[in-house]
Amino acid sequence: MSQVLDPPPPTQASAQAAPTPAAEHDLAALAARHGLSVSGARPSLPQYVRLLWARRHFIGAFSTAKLTAQYSQAKLGQVWQVMTPLLNAAVYYFIFGMLMNTSRGVEDFVPFLVTGVFVWTFTQSSIMAGTRAVSGNLGLVRALHFPRAALPVSFCIQQLQQLMFSMGALALILLAFGVPPSPSWLLAVPALTLQFVFNAGVAMVMARVGSKIPDMAQLMPFLLRTWMYGSGVMFSIDHMTGPDSGLPSWVGTTLQLNPAVVYIDLMRFALIDSFAGSQLPPHVWALAVGWALVAGIGGFIYFWKAEETYGRG
Repeated sequence: MSQVLDPPPPTQASAQAAPTPAAEHDLAALAARHGLSVSGARPSLPQYVRLLWARRHFIGAFSTAKLTAQYSQAKLGQVWQVMTPLLNAAVYYFIFGMLMNTSRGVEDFVPFLVTGVFVWTFTQSSIMAGTRAVSGNLGLVRALHFPRAALPVSFCIQQLQQLMFSMGALALILLAFGVPPSPSWLLAVPALTLQFVFNAGVAMVMARVGSKIPDMAQLMPFLLRTWMYGSGVMFSIDHMTGPDSGLPSWVGTTLQLNPAVVYIDLMRFALIDSFAGSQLPPHVWALAVGWALVAGIGGFIYFWKAEETYGRG
């Protein structure tokens, strides 16, 4: 014989456990009346920009401190800021310039190579630092209240400061290989400015991804290395994809649209006399501005949308 059991009547404690929609509305009205807001809530985009600008001194000091501490344990200290990209350039020259003979047909190959390595290193280091910007500084994120975009931006500024040391070495290399100073060197300033905006935007995208997927920091070196090999750092894209290469014409066009290629080519055009305008992609400055705006604005908005989630979980 079956028996139907009626559920017990709700007790007073259980009835009070879950607030009704009316009670939630009353609490929200009470908080608004007394000027209270949700702790850690994401500010509006204009307010977020103002908060970030208000922390500009912190961003500058943080990036400088990181740069100073980077090689503090090494005996050569800050000399490694220049030695690291120079040693990379020497290795690439031996492998690609001598063994693989990619220097064939490229005038001023050593300045061509060193410029490519230094400019690429700026992008590579900015993105790698951005990937770990939030996940590698959780103590700071959880302890202090500040716009989290300050972290990837400050790491990009750190890489820009390091690039300035490298640019001094690059100027000496250009002079040593017979490349005289010229007014076109001034074009390096807008080129690096646009590249910085691009780097910061991509760094903010990767900072958000890296905060949710810690393994991304292990994967990024492989992705960046693949990107480097398609960016004309060690070879001339014109020579490798020209009519004699046997490759379809769209391959060269696609490679020239690569943002890393755009910024590297702009720097080579600015600094090396033998790198002529005919070797630049069509509308190269428009491409440089477009990539900077797409990555900079898009990356900033993408990062801001997850502002209240950083450091939680």
